[in-house]
Amino acid sequence: MLTLAERHQHILSSLKQEGQVNVLDLCEKLSVSSVTIRKDLKLLEDKGLLFRTHGGATANNPYTVDRSVNEKEKIQATEKMRIGAAAAGLLVPNDSILIASGTTVLALARNIQPKSNLTVITPSLNIALELNRHPEIEVLQLGGVLRKSSSSVTGPYAESILADFSCSKLFLGVDGIDLDFGLSTTNVMEAHLNRQMIKVSQKTIVLADSTKFGKRGFGKICGFEDIDQIITDSGISDYTVKTLEGMGIKVTIV
Repeated sequence: MLTLAERHQHILSSLKQEGQVNVLDLCEKLSVSSVTIRKDLKLLEDKGLLFRTHGGATANNPYTVDRSVNEKEKIQATEKMRIGAAAAGLLVPNDSILIASGTTVLALARNIQPKSNLTVITPSLNIALELNRHPEIEVLQLGGVLRKSSSSVTGPYAESILADFSCSKLFLGVDGIDLDFGLSTTNVMEAHLNRQMIKVSQKTIVLADSTKFGKRGFGKICGFEDIDQIITDSGISDYTVKTLEGMGIKVTIV
């Protein structure tokens, strides 16, 4: 049987490799009870070496906080532009798409160079202004309650308009992607609007840099069954990629 120090070393090594650990998996691998593992995780959390979650632990603080769009735009800026460029490559002539709010999907808007007609529906003021300079793009700006931190609208008015449309693709930005919790954002009203967007889209493509994985926002958007593709950067762990692909989600790393 492994010593306390050896168990802790195994847990920390697994966290470094996979980004998160599961209590039941650790019980099986280390041949100890769940009570022992939970005590180990608490000791390691008390030392500031991990964060406990429901059923396991993660290497980083899993809870996100609401930040202004100007602040978030500076985080992982290079990675976001690469993700946006890859997403722009998925557009086809005469496409009709939804682009949600957020700085990663704003990077998509900045990478769009339309060669034919394109229709874009968005709740984001920044994305609407960015795309408005292209004569080939018709922009439909959703109306509603303006969230100053994200420069985007939410609420029942925006949701009711969506019922009149059917789009080929939704490009969705998120604040957190947790393998147990699903996809989430810091704002409940935004999460609800995103769910309505998913309903009227044939395909949902998530644009998220690798820092979003293992995180949870206050408002859950959806589970992984509603997602078709995720575009991210090379910071994502191999474990997460395999798990997502096992769910039938295409993972594109740029």
